[in-house]
Amino acid sequence: MYTEAVIIVALGVAFASVCGFFLTVRRVKKQILEISDALEDIKNGNGNRRILSETHELVAPLAYEINDIILSYEDRLSAYRRTEETNRQLMTNLSHDVRTPLTTLIGYLDAAHKGIVRGKERDDYIETARRKAYDLKEYIDVLFDWFKLGSNEFSMSLSTVDLTELTRNILACWIPIFEDTHIDFIVDIPEQPFRVQIDPDGYMRILNNLIQNVISHSHGDKIEIALSEQGGNIKIRLSDNGVGMDKEDLKHIFERLYKCDKGRSEKGSGLGLSIVYQLVDKLNGTITVESVLGEGAVFILLFPLTE
Repeated sequence: MYTEAVIIVALGVAFASVCGFFLTVRRVKKQILEISDALEDIKNGNGNRRILSETHELVAPLAYEINDIILSYEDRLSAYRRTEETNRQLMTNLSHDVRTPLTTLIGYLDAAHKGIVRGKERDDYIETARRKAYDLKEYIDVLFDWFKLGSNEFSMSLSTVDLTELTRNILACWIPIFEDTHIDFIVDIPEQPFRVQIDPDGYMRILNNLIQNVISHSHGDKIEIALSEQGGNIKIRLSDNGVGMDKEDLKHIFERLYKCDKGRSEKGSGLGLSIVYQLVDKLNGTITVESVLGEGAVFILLFPLTE
């Protein structure tokens, strides 16, 4: 009797195991079909679809991995769409921001060339055309920088340089422009050298873009540039007494194509500060901005000092 009971129990356990196995296989098969259905839905464009699974189930690791892949794919797709929208806006803006000043430039030069204007008026036309040409060059330079950064073709060549001396050389080229635009300037650069690992051309673009931003958009008549040491970094502080920015503008100021609504002219590509932000990041630095509407703005750059 005892032996028969053991056999019956063993058979019962075996039967239960077999039943459990087939139930598990059936459940896994059903989940695989659900995964296949979800993947087909995702392939057709439903990026919000997720595969549900309990942590104890056999297919759980597979389901979670697929969900991570879907999320990563959606993030890349969103970034691609944002880039496409930016490029679309850029191409739309080109018709106004390049063709319009170019047409005006040609008009002034034609008038001077054909003798429609003479004497001082002719000289004024040529001077206006010259300024328009520089504005156009500035815009095209920004566009080239933007596309190079976007395609990773913007090469950086880091070397140890004295940033105080480099800054002096860059600012020397701006002094005639400050005087011509009637902007008072205060420069505070210490005599001691501050050595950093940096790309000189990249730093020049950063400083030039920030200064040009003040001249073109701040509507101020004063700019201050100061260098100092702060916690193992060199600090570059650039401030103006212009119209400033409100809190909402400050949240987006480094975004591509963003233009402040209050107190900002329509001139410009909306790319200058975005380029500055990307260049600073590539040079292992940081940039922040502080501003109160009506009280100017302060840009602060930090770059690590070398030993």
